[in-house]
Formats: sequence, structure tokens, C-alpha cells
Amino acid sequence: MNIFFICFFLSGFCSLVYQVIWLRVAMAGFGVTTPLVSIVLSVFMAGLALGSWAGGRLAHRFESQPAAFFIRLYAGIELAIGVSGLVVAPLLRYGHTLLSVQPAAWGSSGFYLASAAWIALVMLPFCAAMGATFPVAMAGIRAAFRKESPRSFSYLYVANVLGAMTGTVGSAFVMIEVMGFARSLIVAALANAAIAMLAFALSRSLDSAAGPSQSSPLAGTAASPKALPASHGPVLPLLFTTGLASLAMEVVWTRQFVPFLGPVVYAFAAMLAVYLAATAIGSRLYRWRSTRGGGSASGFAWQPLAILAACCALLPLVTADPRLPGPEDADLLTGALRVALGIGPFCGILGFLTPMLVDRWSRGDPDRAGRAYAVNAIGCILGPLVAGFLLLPALGQRWTLILLALPLFGFGLVFSPANGVRRLKLPLAALAAGVLLIVFTRDFETLYPDAVIRRDYTATVIADGEGMDKMLLTNGTGMTLLTPITKMMAHLPLAFRDSPPRRALILCFGMGTSFRSALSWGIPVTVVELVPSVPKVFGFFHADGDQLLRSPRATVVIDDARRFLERTRDTYDVIVIDPPPPVQAAGSSLLYSTEFYSVLARRLRPGGILQQWLPGAELTAGSAFAQALRSSFPYVRTFRSVEGWGFHFLCSAQPVPSRSAAELASRLPPAALKDLLEWGPHPTAEGQFQAVLNTEMPLERMIDNAPGAPMLTDDRPVNEYYLLRRLLHGDRFVQ
Repeated sequence: MNIFFICFFLSGFCSLVYQVIWLRVAMAGFGVTTPLVSIVLSVFMAGLALGSWAGGRLAHRFESQPAAFFIRLYAGIELAIGVSGLVVAPLLRYGHTLLSVQPAAWGSSGFYLASAAWIALVMLPFCAAMGATFPVAMAGIRAAFRKESPRSFSYLYVANVLGAMTGTVGSAFVMIEVMGFARSLIVAALANAAIAMLAFALSRSLDSAAGPSQSSPLAGTAASPKALPASHGPVLPLLFTTGLASLAMEVVWTRQFVPFLGPVVYAFAAMLAVYLAATAIGSRLYRWRSTRGGGSASGFAWQPLAILAACCALLPLVTADPRLPGPEDADLLTGALRVALGIGPFCGILGFLTPMLVDRWSRGDPDRAGRAYAVNAIGCILGPLVAGFLLLPALGQRWTLILLALPLFGFGLVFSPANGVRRLKLPLAALAAGVLLIVFTRDFETLYPDAVIRRDYTATVIADGEGMDKMLLTNGTGMTLLTPITKMMAHLPLAFRDSPPRRALILCFGMGTSFRSALSWGIPVTVVELVPSVPKVFGFFHADGDQLLRSPRATVVIDDARRFLERTRDTYDVIVIDPPPPVQAAGSSLLYSTEFYSVLARRLRPGGILQQWLPGAELTAGSAFAQALRSSFPYVRTFRSVEGWGFHFLCSAQPVPSRSAAELASRLPPAALKDLLEWGPHPTAEGQFQAVLNTEMPLERMIDNAPGAPMLTDDRPVNEYYLLRRLLHGDRFVQ
């Protein structure tokens, strides 16, 4: 049994490494959009559901086989899963290449449909193999260790969840920073191969020690389906509901806690690690309690647990209350504490409840366990879709949590076996506690009572402030400011052009300042923004914003910037990029990598100029970024901003002309001149440009700040994974 624990621990570790990296590879190829993320996660969970069901049916069909048969089958499945670590990522990239052959032919819905089909074709078989491991291993346990069989699912579940937690922490905090994505996948594939060898060795051991009880048919034994008791209560509907609620709440938690954790990969890893750790503790507690109770899975009443889970589901309203004391800025440690106190009790209860329900339903029968786990996984598929696309845009965080908690409360109340007043004691106490939590807590949004707030399936957008102190927040993270720097992002490359510009592209809308400045040149301007609600608050920051959006020269596209560049056939004289802050934000490297620049370069006309903005970075990240630019463009000029912080990079396939400040100023149309001078800081256009030209520096200086840094690529997102070098080397941040 210890060998089974080790195998499922390692298997859980590998599965989370695969999930994280496959999602990232898919995002690089098919777009960093909410629908795409939902597709990948849904395919992953659908594979688990399908494999769990199919594995259970397979175990039922061959139930008379000895333990060694099932353990060898399990070894083969783990070996197949290991193959996925080597082939899935390349196949996802190949699918992106196939869909990019004629990108103009794809509409958004058509592209998503084709992407989903390819992702399912590549990932589904391997995810199904992951799901099949539970019932197949349970069949081996039933044949070899009959006394352990009635609670074998929970035993494997504890090991798997612990491994998943370790995989989450290990990959995010160590492996990817040290090795990158490709080598991390190889490590996971080798771990799957080790599991297969360990399982095969176990099967050989059981072969040599086999007795009549291990090789004879199992029909009629204590663990056989014929001996199973009738199920108590609505086990399968409850498993579906817990799966739906837990994964839907994950979407809500992301929006609730990002303001306190920061929008970095470690924030999401910490949230997932807390979720898995609490689940593992709850599952282990169930194992301990069931052992003390004589090994019975039916000795616990699930109804009180469902009611307590409903009440604990509202705890994030307390720990995400912005009035609680804590650091003024996002801090990973204190943010993780908020997360642990907020979601830990709920996850712990579900960690107790889920394996208990599956054990009760299956009593060690792999077929029934496979069906039960599949039902739970189907709920997990629907949860993020329901929360992200329906509930959050319509109801917001608070009422989405309340609505998701209600079915759990209803299950516990309706199916409670007690009568009269006793039956109502716990529900009434839980209801009172829930009402208190709702009444006396406040959301992050309440910090901005006079703000314009918009919600969509991607984010919650807040526009607040007055005058030049206005600010834009997306999911609680400040995006940009009203600053002359964002004007210069557009005017600088447009003025450097040899010939008058005819078309410009802005990637990332922000407050719309760069978009507005580019329009002042009287040319068609396309802007690409990921969050649908961001352009809707343009008028809050600029009085003429709504009018500019109606201009025939203005085109707003809601899409991932990289996906847009892959699909469009238009070319541009100037492309302006101002990626969302901070530089280390999760997913941001996809707008700084060599692969991204190779796509972007094809969208520049001859003599076209890319303006890339970098607000500041650690020395290692800055060097990695500068190397990516140097390898992608033969000509790069680097300037500090008009306000003295951050960097403008002008990149082109042809030499960027040398122009004086007076020449640059003379090229501005009257409307562009007025726009440039609107916020200063210098009284003339020549003074504005001169302040930038005086700060020019060679690109090599940034590279030489950290000569050992790897180049920033999709495989090595150096800017996003930084914890080890900060802790070990104290990497310095330079603006």
C-alpha cells in the first residue's frame, strides 16, 4: 500500500506540472483569453471524467483478473501519461501553426471552435489516462489488499492531492525558473516513467507471492459489487455540486485576492497550493476518523458537513475585506495568509466530504468509484464556465459566492435525517452566521464609492479619481496613469518615420492615451485590448473619449494581442506596445518574448517602427528582455522617458533615422502638437523631444547589467519567475 501512495503522490505532482505548462503553451499559441483558458481547463477535466468512467468499466469487465494484471495495466497507463510530457506541448504548437496558415479566414468563434477541437484531440487521450489511474489502481488494491479496499479511493486521493500541491509549489517556485517549461516537462515525464517501473516491480512481487486469495475471482467477496449496500442520500448530485461550486469559487477567489497578492504567477500558485493543502488535510482527517470508526465510510453524516461548507464558502468575504489591517501594497506572504484563512476551511471540508462520498458510493468497487469521480469532474468542468461567463459579470463577487453556497446549504437542510427543532439548529446557526458575514463585510470595490465599475467575463474594471490623479484598476491592480509618457509612446515613433505614417496599431488600451495621441495624427488607428470593459471607461479619462471611439479612423478590437497579430493580414507603419504592469505580471512575457517579436515583425511595413515600453525591471529580467529585442530586430534605439523613468525602445528592420529634437517637432501635425503639449512637462514640442533624446543609451548596457541572464523566450519567461534569484542573489530593480 505504501508503494501505491508513492505512485499517486508522484502522479499528482506530474499532473499539476502538465496542467500548468500545457495551459501556458496553449495560451502562447491560441491566445491569452478567458474562453481559451476555459477550453484548456475543460478539456483537462473532461479527460479526467472520461478516463475515470472508462477505467471503472474496464476494471469491472476484468474483475476476475489477479492484482498483478491491474498493477501492470496501471504501470502502462502511467508510462503513457509520461509520453504526454514529451509530445503534447509540441503538438499544441503544431496546431497553432496549422490554424495560422490562413488566419484571415477564421472568425473569432470559428477560431475558438477549431482551437478547441485541436486541443481536445491532443490533450484528451492523456487526460483520460490520468483519470483512469484511480479505478485501475483500486482494482489492484481490491485484489491484493481486500481489507483496504472499501476506503481505497480516499487513500489514493490523499496521496494524489498531496502530490498535486507539491507539483504546484515545486513548478512555480523552483522548476520553471531554473529549467524553463520544456525541461520541467521532461522531469515530469521521467517521474511518470519511474512510477511505471515502481508499479511493474510491485506486480512482479505480487506474482511471486501470489496465493489463492489473490488470483481467484472476486465475485461474492466483501468488496464485490454484489455485497455493496444501497447508497444513502443523493451522493452523485452532491458530488456534482461540490465539483461545480469549488471550481466556480476558484474563479471568484482569483478576483477577490489578487489585489492582496499581486497579479503574479506566485499569487495564483499560492492560491492553488492553499486549496490543495486544505483539501489534503481534510482528506487525511477523514482517513483518520474512518480508521478510528472501524474503517466504515458510512459512519459519518454528510448533511452537517454540507451546511458547514456553505457557511465557510462565505469566509472570503471576511478575509478579502479591504478594511482588515495589512501592507498597503500587495504582499505575497500576508496575501497568502488571507487566502488560507478565507478558503482553507471550505476546502478542508470538501477534502473530507469528497472522498467520503466516493468511498460510501463505491465501497472499493472501481466501477462505481470511477463513475462517482467522473460526476465530480463534470461539475468541475461547468463551474468555471458558470462563474466566469454568467454569474460574475451579472452579480459580482459577493452575490456569486452566495449563490454558489446555496445549493450546499439546501442539500444539507433538505436531506437532514433529524426531526423538529434539532433538525433546524445547525441550519439556523449557519444561516445566521452567513447573514452576519454578508451584512458586516465589504468588497474591494467599496474603496471606490464614486468610481465607474464595469464587469465582464475577464475582469472587474474600476475607473476612479479626479483630474490628473485618475486611475484605472483591473481586478484590483493599477494599470496606468495619466502621464505624458503614454503620449510619447505614440508620438516618438510616428515622428521618427522617414515617410508620413499611414496606419498605426496600439496593443493594450489602458486609459486610451496612446490611442488618442495616435489618432491626433489624422491616420487610421487600430487598438487591441484583452478586457472588454476597459474601452468602455475611455470617456472617464478623456472628455473626448466617446467621440473618438465613434471616429471612422478608430478601430477597437477585443482580443489577445498576439492572437490578433497571428490572424490579421494588415500591416502598420508604427506599432505601440505598453504591456500591463507590473513587468513580472503573470502571462506578460508573452508580450516580451522572441516568439512574439517574430510574429510582430511580419506586421510592420518596410521602414516600420515598433515602440516597446518597459517601465523598469530587475537587472536579470531587463537583460533577458534586451537580448530578445536584439535577436529579433537588427536596429534598436533605447531612450528613457520624458519623466526620467522607464524605457522607450524603438525597433525596426531598417536603421531608425537620427533626427534632432527640432526635426521631430517639425513633423507633428497641428492636432498632434496640441496633444503632445497638453500635459507638459516642457512648454514646447522641441523641449519634450530633447528631454528624451538626451537620455539615449546603448542596448548593450542593459544586457551587460546581467550578462549571464538567459534570453526571454516563451520557454524561459525570466521576468515572471524571479523568486529564487531575489532570495539567493538579491537581484536589483532598476527603473
